[in-house]
Amino acid sequence: MKPSRNPTAKNLGEHRIIQLIQEHLTLMPNMPVPFGDDVSAVNIDDNHVAVLKTDMLVAKTDVPDEMTLFQAARKAIIMNVSDFASKGVQPMAALVSLGLPADFTQKNIQEIADGLNAGAQEYSAFMIGGDTSETSDLIISIYLYGTAQKTKLMLRSGAKAGDILAVTGFFGKSAAGLRLLLGGCSASKNSKALLDAVLTPKARLVEGLALSSCGAVSVSMDSSDGLAWTLHELARLSKVGFELDKVPVASEVKRFAELNNLIAVDLALYGGEEYELVLTVRPEKWAAAAAAVESVGGQLLPIGKATEERKILLQKDGKLIPIEPLGWEHFKSQVQSVDPGCS
Repeated sequence: MKPSRNPTAKNLGEHRIIQLIQEHLTLMPNMPVPFGDDVSAVNIDDNHVAVLKTDMLVAKTDVPDEMTLFQAARKAIIMNVSDFASKGVQPMAALVSLGLPADFTQKNIQEIADGLNAGAQEYSAFMIGGDTSETSDLIISIYLYGTAQKTKLMLRSGAKAGDILAVTGFFGKSAAGLRLLLGGCSASKNSKALLDAVLTPKARLVEGLALSSCGAVSVSMDSSDGLAWTLHELARLSKVGFELDKVPVASEVKRFAELNNLIAVDLALYGGEEYELVLTVRPEKWAAAAAAVESVGGQLLPIGKATEERKILLQKDGKLIPIEPLGWEHFKSQVQSVDPGCS
């Protein structure tokens, strides 16, 4: 069957749609952050930039039935703050474009407002305005603003062979928690941590700010599209590969996988919406980077290294196993259609 000459958004997928739009835009001269990074930026002066980010939450694809409106609104903020965290930028202010179904009640709207305010205040930012409109589904689109020193930004490109690959936490809890919410999976005594990862996620902002200040990071990216996809994106933009000596699987996920006959490593690699930072550090600066994160109560976990060979590989049982470029992608992935993996 021949591919369509005019494929639909569902056929294209989010990443190709973004690429198509970029191909039709006039490139702004001297862009301090290139297209395709976690945030956008505009020069303020020779040394400082205004950092901008917008991300949209849509009930149909991003909000499980068990998530409250307060949690959904807060999550819309966290999605954006996580991208600021990956660049080492403190958010200052946020705007919201809010699409509301006509049958939403005053109580519903107040709950959303409380969630927006709570999310912003949690990361020392303020909601300062926005817009509302009637829509067929709940849409919460956040625009986040902050400023930064140009030289402090941690971009997606810049890794070199030999750099240490690291993350700010363990993976798989969000993927496991979503499977619990979708039903069919057995719960364990640690199930609350899995559900919290879906319903009340956290952004690694203090860790990102600490890493930016220490100047040890060569690349950094938010992992919301999944660890595997993030690794492939960093490798593509830096023209390197990665060799992992371990996958940072959360202990709760290992237990969940055992109970439900699932593969814990797959949950950690191919889940999504983890909001951890994935980064590389120059070897001679590792101690400084680890100390900076520890100073704010976090942890920096080394999981591998950057390589000249442009492949993403995992050491397992004396063999090198390819890690596939899979992860969350709008139009191709939906909450309702995720395979729960449990019977």
